[in-house]
Amino acid sequence: QVQLVESGGGSVEPGGSLKLSCAASGFPFSDYWMFWVRQVSGKGLEWISSISAASTNTRYADTVKGRFIVSRDNWKNLLYLQMNDLRSDDSGVYYCVKGWGTAGQAMGAGTQVTVSS
Repeated sequence: QVQLVESGGGSVEPGGSLKLSCAASGFPFSDYWMFWVRQVSGKGLEWISSISAASTNTRYADTVKGRFIVSRDNWKNLLYLQMNDLRSDDSGVYYCVKGWGTAGQAMGAGTQVTVSS
């Protein structure tokens, strides 16, 4: 059974940083691309980052490029998202996703990020 558990969210002032983690289990984590998506209040899910199975490829949405860094530890089955220079419009619920956009898509429960002064 696929399980994805996000953590690390919280409240931060604009310009601050947070590092999100996602603990994965129930599937061969090191074989899969992994994704971070977010949902801002009142809007749909927004893809923000991807990382290949061996970390050789990373991709970012234009809205976070240059500020966010995705990484993973395949030994520990952990996915990370380092978020720097946070803005108020980064506020939302952040989800770790396996198989984004596929029939095998699975998401965690999410972790709330609030950026406010």
